[in-house]
Parts: sequence; C-alpha cells; structure tokens
Amino acid sequence: MPVSLTRDAMEGPPPAAGEWRGGRDGRGAGWSASLIALYVLLGATTMVFGAFTLAFVFRRGFADDWGALRKPPILWLNTAVLLASSLALELSRRALKAGDGLRFKRWWSAGTGLGMLFLAGQAVAWHQLRQAGVFVATNTSSSCFYVLTATHAFHLLGGLAALVYVGVQAWRLRWGPSRRIAIHLAAVFWHFLDGLWVYLMILFYAWG
Repeated sequence: MPVSLTRDAMEGPPPAAGEWRGGRDGRGAGWSASLIALYVLLGATTMVFGAFTLAFVFRRGFADDWGALRKPPILWLNTAVLLASSLALELSRRALKAGDGLRFKRWWSAGTGLGMLFLAGQAVAWHQLRQAGVFVATNTSSSCFYVLTATHAFHLLGGLAALVYVGVQAWRLRWGPSRRIAIHLAAVFWHFLDGLWVYLMILFYAWG
C-alpha cells in the first residue's frame, strides 16, 4: 500500500474520540495552551469587528455623505467560494480521522486553493469599484466597505498562511500530534473567518 495511505505515515492512527485533547500522546498541556491562544485571537478579532460595526451603524445613521454603494455582484460568488473552502476543510478533517491520508491532503489542498481564489475575487471586487469611480474617500459608505473588507482580507491572509503550513507538512508526511493540533486550530480559525464574512455580507446588504 502506498505510504501516503497508511496510518504509519501519520505517526500512528488518526485520533479517536478524546485524542484531540492530547490523550495518549501526552500533549494535553500543549493542546490547552493552543486553545487559549486561539480563543484570545478569536476574541480580539471579534472586538475589532464589533468596533467597526458600531462605527458603521453610527455613521450610517448620522453621516451626511453616506450615499448608497452599489456592491459588485462578484461578492456573491466570493461568498460561495469561501463557504466551499470551509466545506473542503471539514471533509479533509473527516478523512484524517478515518485514516485516509491521501484524501485528507487532497481536500485540504482544495480548501486552501479556494481560500486563495476568494482573495483573488476580493481583489476583482475592489478593482471593479475603482473602475466605477468608487474609492475609499468617495463617501462614508465606500470608506466603511473598503475598511471592513480589507481588514477581513488581512485576517484571512493569516488564516491562509496557517492552511498552507499544514498542507506543506502534510505532503511532507509530517503528521505528529502537534500537527494534528495545528490542523484543528487552522480549521476552526478559518471557519470563524467564514462566518465573519457572512456577517459582513448581511451588514453590507441590510445597512449599506
């Protein structure tokens, strides 16, 4: 059987129930520390976008130069791409738990590629706005849109770097327990950013 399909290539069998918390690999403390770091990151990111949301709503209600912003239709396609990326990562993690290393790597690579495609789609959306004469300083509405989408893209770049790191280690057959922790944390952060984008879309189309 090819080495990429064997459990030995993953330095032991995939984690069973409870093993994601360290279990018999003795990494419970590392897992807890990683979770705390993730929660801090998610909390900080939530606070940033919470502050931006308050500013958005306040400016929407009181700014004299708000102006309706015609959003590029490609935003809907970008949303579908990002949702598909999260789905691919979940299918990848299920494959890993089932002991199918090759399928894990393929789905993870697909999810990473879709994440890159989403960022490319965002660049297209910004280009279309500029072509239409809509810039950051055009009005308050355009300023809010650019700031929120750019901040999200910045966080997404960090998430994408984590996905690429995990993918590279996977294809190099480095599957130790610490890698399993990285897989879980990278996927959770990516799903969070996915949900955050859906929230921004609702904000843009309900209030923009």
